[in-house]
Amino acid sequence: MGKLIRGTSKNARFYVVDSKDIVQKAQEIHGCSPTAIAAFGRLLTASLMMGADLKGNDLLTIRIDSDGPLSQIIVTADPKGDVKGYLSNPLADTAPKPDGHPDVSSLIGKGALRIIKDMGLKEPYVGLSTLQTGEIAEDLAYYYYTSEQIPTVIALGISINDDLSVKAAGGYMVQLLPDAEDWFIDKLEEKIKSIRPVTELLEGGMDVQRIVKLLYEDIEDETYEKLVEDYKILDEKEPKYNCNCNKDKFYRGLITLGREQLEDLFSKEDKVETECHFCRTKYEFRKEDFSDILK
Repeated sequence: MGKLIRGTSKNARFYVVDSKDIVQKAQEIHGCSPTAIAAFGRLLTASLMMGADLKGNDLLTIRIDSDGPLSQIIVTADPKGDVKGYLSNPLADTAPKPDGHPDVSSLIGKGALRIIKDMGLKEPYVGLSTLQTGEIAEDLAYYYYTSEQIPTVIALGISINDDLSVKAAGGYMVQLLPDAEDWFIDKLEEKIKSIRPVTELLEGGMDVQRIVKLLYEDIEDETYEKLVEDYKILDEKEPKYNCNCNKDKFYRGLITLGREQLEDLFSKEDKVETECHFCRTKYEFRKEDFSDILK
């Protein structure tokens, strides 16, 4: 079962997630290539951490539109830790990098990153930035720094078995608070440089609580004796890949076509089948389902 924790300390707030089950579910639904699931899984993982502060019925959507073979990825997350996603070309692939890691950057290419927060207001908040590397973690950190003025460290990782099942998936995000002290920033930078990749930590048996402890271990002000940066975990969730589609939503969507288009549609086919992009669930409709409208 996946785990997402959110916490805070005097100088920063942090998020850590084990998203293996979620990325595995996404892989089973979408049947991605090794590089595509690495890209898709990173964005799913990031959305869980970025959506951890949502309230009520708020909804976070992250959208990447690019000129690479993958061309588009969309993921959404809510306050409960539910996440779902869609990618335009799941079979798109690239050769691995010389070090054996997936070449996500080449698969995505150049383009735009949009962060959409629907918080029940008249209009949703939309943040936009240019993709800097296509590696996703760096692009999200750049978005936070330029669009929200929040210095952010993000690490994301997905490792895949030879049979394309997910070996490990997860990430962490640390965001400095406005009055973060210089000594903490310096210590955090040193710590991030020394930490192994997040997939290695997870494959080595570390859980999310242990990764938080690792991030904060030995962060202390050398000018004060035993002044350690204490942290507090605010909440824990068990996130999951969950699509909230249903037949009624698709029925209402077909109604918007209008009577003439529905008549034309059913003059060619006895039934119409729709499919959800996020979970691949199919819904079948027949002409009699729209008898009131077609009278």
